[in-house]
Amino acid sequence: MRAWLMESYEGVDKLRLTEVPDPQPGPGEVQLEMHLAGLNPADAFLALAQYPAKPALPHILGRDGVGTVRVVGAGVTNVQPGDAVGILRCDAGVEIWGTLAGKTVVPAASLAPVPAGWTQEQMAGAPLVFLTAWQALAQWGELPREGQVVLVTGASGGVGVASVLLAKSLGATVVGLSRNPEKSETVRQLGADFVFDPADPALRKKVMAAIAPRKVDFVVDSVAGPLFSQIIAMLGYGGRISVVGRSAGTVPDFNTATLFFRRNRIGGVSVGDYTPEGAQSAWTEIVRRLDAMDRRPVVDQVFPFEDVKQAFARLAEGPMGKVLVKVS
Repeated sequence: MRAWLMESYEGVDKLRLTEVPDPQPGPGEVQLEMHLAGLNPADAFLALAQYPAKPALPHILGRDGVGTVRVVGAGVTNVQPGDAVGILRCDAGVEIWGTLAGKTVVPAASLAPVPAGWTQEQMAGAPLVFLTAWQALAQWGELPREGQVVLVTGASGGVGVASVLLAKSLGATVVGLSRNPEKSETVRQLGADFVFDPADPALRKKVMAAIAPRKVDFVVDSVAGPLFSQIIAMLGYGGRISVVGRSAGTVPDFNTATLFFRRNRIGGVSVGDYTPEGAQSAWTEIVRRLDAMDRRPVVDQVFPFEDVKQAFARLAEGPMGKVLVKVS
């Protein structure tokens, strides 16, 4: 089969398209013939050894995707050859070979059918970002509710779009942050009540005026950097920040005293903490909520399999939704 091999930790620019043997499933596993693969920032970080996992080389990246079941291993009963399925969270693309290949092997317990009314493209890039967004919103023991304010940084990215949609499904007031005017308008169309430019010197003043007399209750942050301290300043009593990423780098001059008197909390998000059963349960709830709102995951662009490096370049630019690769 054709596959994009990662043979060093020198970044996605060093990936090489070549032929490798087809992987074979073991007990409880399934071989998929891949149709589409979804890219995630974590793929690029792993290729630079900036991710907790460090798989043996050569490796194949790609954590999301849709394919057709071709071979099932011993004990598999939930899918059969010919089924079109998507991959929920598992070790594919992390510790084992992933979806940037003609075929891949994944645990059967981590597969889900393409939801009714969804395209394969919508399914291909959705699970990882929506499961991440759901964990970010749910990890504090209570979900946002009507009357509360959820602020989403990087609102036009994969996790950002998912967070906006899921927060709206919960009845929250959603504030999105996006630097691009065109993307900001799309975020509004997705349901955000307010969208602001994070580079605006008057950002804090404008956000607080828009949501007054309330303050921010929940934050899904994938940016960090200098913006982080401004985000903390917008929190109300008991406000919580779920940290998903750090695209703007480290947080300078962070003063922990800003957390004290409003009992603010900051917590990291790790989609790897989902068990197969937990991922299936969360995914069922996510699909139910999206269907109830008549919303679907947002696809930015689909690239040919030969153009994986260009697809990663698009991902680095900051897409509006998900970047996909058409494998077959």
